Amino acid sequence: MPTALPLAATDACCGTAAPGLDAGAARDAARTFKALGDPTRVRLLSLIAAQETGEACVCDLTGPVGLSQPTVSHHMATLAEAGLVTREQRGRWAYFRVAPGAHDLVAGALAATLGTTGGAR
Repeated sequence: MPTALPLAATDACCGTAAPGLDAGAARDAARTFKALGDPTRVRLLSLIAAQETGEACVCDLTGPVGLSQPTVSHHMATLAEAGLVTREQRGRWAYFRVAPGAHDLVAGALAATLGTTGGAR
């Protein structure tokens, strides 16, 4: 068994870590990343953004992703809670749009996490 040698004073950790995100900012960024952490939700957001009208009914989203309406609605609720889409009820159908500022929300979460320099490459 190897014997651990004592560290010389110059071998000690050399500084204090930068503060990074506070708990609230980390929670906000994580909510955005969590919403986008599922391939189905990324696809749904992309489908809505691709519509000429800028919106899609939940009934039009089920076919392309191959999921039931309740499952798509669950995914859409997650995207809405994260501030990435808006929802408008029209009769029995819900219509979704990419939320104003969604791009800035995602870019801001990434910039806050990695810093403006983007970290090491």
